[in-house]
Amino acid sequence: MLTGSLKRDLTELLIEEGLITEKQLQRAHEINKKTNEPIQKILVSMGFVNDKDITEVVGKQMGVSFVDLDNYELDSELSRSIPEHLAQRYKIIPVAQKDNKLTLAMVDPLNVIAIDDIRLITGFDIEPVIATEESILKAINRQFGVTDLAEVESTVKDISAQDFGPMEIEDAAEEEIALDRLKELVDEAPIVRVVNLIISQAINDRASDIHIEPDLKTVRVRYRVDGVLHDVMSPPKHIQAPMVSRIKIMSNMDIAERRIPQDGKIHLRHDQREYDLRVSTLPTIHGEKVVMRILDKSSVMLGLNKLGFLPDTQVPFESIVEKPYGMLLVTGPTGSGKSTTLYSCLNKLNSGDKNILTVEDPVEYQLPGVNQVQVNEKAGLTFANALRCFLRQDPDIIMVGEVRDPETARIAIEAALTGHLVLSTLHTNDAAGAMSRLVEMGMEPFLVASSVIGILAQRLARTICPNCRESYTPPPESVRKFGLSAYTDSEVSLYRGRGCDFCKMTGYKGRTGIFELLPVTDRIRSLTLQRASSAEIRQAAIEEGMKTMQDDGMRKVLEGMTTIEECLRVVYIEGEV
Repeated sequence: MLTGSLKRDLTELLIEEGLITEKQLQRAHEINKKTNEPIQKILVSMGFVNDKDITEVVGKQMGVSFVDLDNYELDSELSRSIPEHLAQRYKIIPVAQKDNKLTLAMVDPLNVIAIDDIRLITGFDIEPVIATEESILKAINRQFGVTDLAEVESTVKDISAQDFGPMEIEDAAEEEIALDRLKELVDEAPIVRVVNLIISQAINDRASDIHIEPDLKTVRVRYRVDGVLHDVMSPPKHIQAPMVSRIKIMSNMDIAERRIPQDGKIHLRHDQREYDLRVSTLPTIHGEKVVMRILDKSSVMLGLNKLGFLPDTQVPFESIVEKPYGMLLVTGPTGSGKSTTLYSCLNKLNSGDKNILTVEDPVEYQLPGVNQVQVNEKAGLTFANALRCFLRQDPDIIMVGEVRDPETARIAIEAALTGHLVLSTLHTNDAAGAMSRLVEMGMEPFLVASSVIGILAQRLARTICPNCRESYTPPPESVRKFGLSAYTDSEVSLYRGRGCDFCKMTGYKGRTGIFELLPVTDRIRSLTLQRASSAEIRQAAIEEGMKTMQDDGMRKVLEGMTTIEECLRVVYIEGEV
């Protein structure tokens, strides 16, 4: 969507260029009155004009050149000179670089915010050119793709649409026939091979999730690697139904039920390691979407020293973990590594002389020597019910997967006040927000102040690939904008990954935590009793020496662990435009 405005109406320009006629425009207006669809979209759908023609005309009016990316050979190294999340956000891709000038293909060349951000990151002057949205998104997917699924693509090509018969279902009788045919197809070699290869390739690429998303004419397969989704392949539409059905059979779901969401689980071994795949299906207008969360049973057996703590955070955090009673909360959004941190705490505490009980939804990893309970709401086993039972099981340490409701919060606080160490998670943006959130859930401030002993907020940032890591001097504007000089006395030197085969040309390999630890001191307790806001609690904690996530992230940027772009992606940076 353009952030600026054209001097003249687009349809006038299209007529002037001879791309459409007055009569065609009139027909488009008639359809617009009935459907309220944009005129531009109607003209394209009726075949009067195409996106390239429109984009070229818009470029002329703006005074910028048009580039046809479908017939343009991009330089992979140049394309990756800007972070993928910015390329996706602004819909941009670098196409050329000469001297101090970077030519940037953009959907919206009037987007000065995008131009300024890329100028700050690269240090180059930006020359915008215009390209179609579709061609830019295709180019981004090509340049930032994480893997080559040549074997899967070749297997898919061997499976013709005739192998499956019609998949469009019009009535119940046809559905029964299609279902019978599906039951035959899901066990046939090509489909088995395709599904196995998609899963094994995802594991090899260290993906945490596999997304299989149906579209109108194709199916999109994406992997989430180091927290970022990447397109890896687009099988033809005719493979969708048998592929989804094969996955549903593997995870003990009902393949005949396509109208409601289902959940299942797949257990497998790959390269002598055990994995659990948590599978979820969701009916969409184009068919069932499948997401598979890959759980590596060995990846969670981490020590606290492997999570990315800096020494001045790890030492006080370990002292909180070793306290005999009280509540320790880990906060952050979904996928920020909270469960891994809690499991690492349990590994440290699991010395054999303690009774450790956990209640989780679901149990993601099985820990030897720990009594783990999975929530089953249909059977009446909720977090709150399990916690009540735990208090009669003589526990030393209790882990609650998540404090979701006031009842769970109340029982967890009671357990912490009666001599138990309680570990749990909460969804807040920062550490200071956890105290306020518990009070907002209806907990009395004196109970919150007495029970909570520490709060750890965290995010996960991708680490720079060690194989292609290089240093560079950032532009002075970047140093000023992000206050980098406040974290070091010497000249600022940053690091980035050039991109290599080892990191699949992304410049990143693996992830590390970015943390913010708030020990609950007497001053924090006093503010909680006064029902102080999270901003007041945060300010008091900073005055007492708390290092914020911004501080932690910037220190890791300067140490060469991650990049400033990655820090911007996962942590709100004060001073960011």
